[in-house]
Amino acid sequence: MNIEKNLEKYAELIVSTGLNIQPGDAVSIRFSVDGLELARKVSKKAYEKGAKNVDLKFNDDQMTLDCYLYASDEAFESVPQYQVDYAEAQFKDNTHVLALIAPNPDLLKPADPKRIADWSKVVSLANKPIQKYTLQNIVKWTIAAVPSDAWVEAVFPELPLSDGRDKLWQAVFDATRVSTDDPVAAWEAHDQALKAHESFLNEANFEKLLFEGPGTDLEVYLVENHRWMGGSSTHSGGDRFFPNIPTEEVFSMPHADKVNGTLRATMPLSVRGQLVDDFHFTFKDGKVVDFDAGVGKQILQDLLDTDEGARHLGEVALVADNSPISNTGILFKNTLFDENASCHFALGASYAENLKDSRERTEEENRALGANDSLIHVDFMVGSADVTVSGVTFDGETVVLLQDGEWQI
Repeated sequence: MNIEKNLEKYAELIVSTGLNIQPGDAVSIRFSVDGLELARKVSKKAYEKGAKNVDLKFNDDQMTLDCYLYASDEAFESVPQYQVDYAEAQFKDNTHVLALIAPNPDLLKPADPKRIADWSKVVSLANKPIQKYTLQNIVKWTIAAVPSDAWVEAVFPELPLSDGRDKLWQAVFDATRVSTDDPVAAWEAHDQALKAHESFLNEANFEKLLFEGPGTDLEVYLVENHRWMGGSSTHSGGDRFFPNIPTEEVFSMPHADKVNGTLRATMPLSVRGQLVDDFHFTFKDGKVVDFDAGVGKQILQDLLDTDEGARHLGEVALVADNSPISNTGILFKNTLFDENASCHFALGASYAENLKDSRERTEEENRALGANDSLIHVDFMVGSADVTVSGVTFDGETVVLLQDGEWQI
């Protein structure tokens, strides 16, 4: 495997396809030391595409953990307003966002769970006014991943670090189609396949979905005038972009008040630097009324207690179990990858693009139609070859969409 050559292709894919940089765009790159080499390549290619500015925002896992362990309580009381103002000024100046994540699934395991939960809420409240820029695709945004030592050790604990790193890089390149001769062309073809599923689901206009499998028996109504989205998105200026690299999902908006039944997760969830596993929810009239977890129950409790919307669903996504990521047989312990290997839901905020004409209404008006509003948006995986997903039309016809891990449409 030629990592250097593939990094060049990865950077090109991110700039040309992920963010679709156009002359006059600006880019904000969020990265750690693990992403530095890729960030440099992305920056160079962005300038070559005509970007007017590339802004760098560095983060470091050890510094983050040290803050939770040693900082005074005062450090967690508020987010400086100038940070929020700066971010909004960037968005208004046509700045698009690239997050190069280097996952560490257990980063905050030593930290006080209450401090993590309290700070997460403080940050979410402070950033609520600018959440719309990404949730409503006012700017282009892309999330891509690079291996870190901690991620390698979490995914391949049985391998020497160097071997595990090579294997994880290969998995990342395969999942993102960077391993192909022409990743940009491969993503064009992939986008067309996802758009075919998107078109079928939008034309079918299902009233509700049924999820059935071990520990799962769920009825999920969709909002009226919902839209299924898959593959590329379109930002407010009309440019096409890809929020996630990789992506295998087609997703829409569940009605926040019309979900009933039980739902069991089929994969661990890495959230807020901690792992949750062996968990399930019970919904009544859209709200989580009961839940449990074999590992990390308090983490779920803290998430659900964020606000009222945290106990309701904001996204439903369909993914074939027979997908490139799932077929690696790797449990990535990272939502960006694991959610694209499995059907999933999200607790919390809805995406505006999944409801027709949502940008022309207020948040309150959209909420009355069934869109969910929350400070969080946390995806968790519920799909497998044992889970069947069906759509029910307004005429009462049931259409099997996914069965035995395969698309049936």
